[in-house]
Amino acid sequence: MPISISRRAVLGGTAVALLLPLETLARTSGGADSWAPALAILKRIKAPLFPKRDFDIRDHGASPGDQGKTSQAIADAIVACNAAGGGRVVVPAGRWPTGPIVLKSKVNLHLAEGATLAFSQNPADYPLVLTRFEGVECMNYSPFIYAFGESDIAITGKGTLDGQADRTHWWDWAGHARDPKFGNAVDTLGKMAAQGIPPERRVFGGDWKLRPNFIQPYRCKNVLIEDITIVGSPMWEIHPVLSRNITVRGVHIDSTGPNNDGCDPESCADVLIENVTFNTGDDCIAIKSGRNHDGRRVGVPSENIVIRNCQMIGGHGGVSLGSEASGGIRNIYVRDCHMGSPTLDRALRIKSNSYRGGYVENIVFRDVLVDQVAEDIVQVTLDYGEGRGGAYNPRFGHVRIENVVCKKARRAFDIAGYKDDVVTAIEVRNCVFDNVARASFIANAEMTANNVRMNGSLWQPVLATPDEEAKHGPGANTPK
Repeated sequence: MPISISRRAVLGGTAVALLLPLETLARTSGGADSWAPALAILKRIKAPLFPKRDFDIRDHGASPGDQGKTSQAIADAIVACNAAGGGRVVVPAGRWPTGPIVLKSKVNLHLAEGATLAFSQNPADYPLVLTRFEGVECMNYSPFIYAFGESDIAITGKGTLDGQADRTHWWDWAGHARDPKFGNAVDTLGKMAAQGIPPERRVFGGDWKLRPNFIQPYRCKNVLIEDITIVGSPMWEIHPVLSRNITVRGVHIDSTGPNNDGCDPESCADVLIENVTFNTGDDCIAIKSGRNHDGRRVGVPSENIVIRNCQMIGGHGGVSLGSEASGGIRNIYVRDCHMGSPTLDRALRIKSNSYRGGYVENIVFRDVLVDQVAEDIVQVTLDYGEGRGGAYNPRFGHVRIENVVCKKARRAFDIAGYKDDVVTAIEVRNCVFDNVARASFIANAEMTANNVRMNGSLWQPVLATPDEEAKHGPGANTPK
């Protein structure tokens, strides 16, 4: 249900009520124009349609007690559906063990209510494919559900995708992949990209232990992911790459392992994420565009993305932009979301560093109700990860935050640019932030506030003194 914030809340009181329609609020707050570009984006986004033709996996030999038969049955049903001109591949109620699934054009993988696809815990069942690991292309274990270069594909239904990841399957690889004792796969992959080694020769899998993503449409168009529940993911749950015209709607994500981002559009255009519930082990939504040399080599931004009517329960950030932002991020519109719990660290988070570079610009974050966050309501940092010392300073600017109510936070704003790379044009309007424990930290940033109340008083941004900036220090605002 869309969240509206009462005029009392945005104009001086601390009460929050679901009273005024958002269109009315936009007119009274002077914010109508901020959402106009989002309406144009929404007109372009169309979910794919499929013929009324079903292919039941049982008719192709699926067996609840046999992973091999079920995997083959799903593959055969997808081929038959595609050859017939499209339709639904139906997974009926019950628990069905399977290996990886490869979608083809015009196929809707439909999980009936009560159906669960339980994915293999054996890495040997996952062949190597061209994928991205944390923003760098390589040959690695197939995502659990993968499509490459396809169009008009979907995953729908009231059923569940269970990755069966836990502390002894997949999640225990998180530290291994960065451990020098085992070759530090993440560092090795980054060096290969910097040396210009082609992606098809960056071969991992095996003992490198780079975890696969759960769902990854790669170079696809016209994608729909709707109504399903996702649990037990190895890492990022929904990760479209270099794809366009994507709708993620009505999904429930409950997976709290390491690097368990909920939805990460990467180098994608025209994306709608709506009515999704996130309870994650990392960022709920993280918009990305490639990392370091590889992100600049591919050079495709993420752009024209609308996020609305979502609930962010737990994670590192409600909506995050970066940290893999080397190809750029622009035109992101967030509205009518409900965030917060003791396990949600931040509401809006923008992050990169001088090695990853890139830009983040034209961001609207409005009509958001935040129950509480453990850290900052808004964080903007150029010091994430590797921090300073690189040759590619990020460019951040033109961020509009309006009609946001937060009931509890450690800090409202933690914003840190560089002296030679100032964060520009952050505008905060008609917001109420209560029970804020510490003063905001704002350094090397251009920021304005209009009708913002902090702990009951009107608030204006104050830049940190040199002593405060030194005490805060590079990297001080980059945990998790």
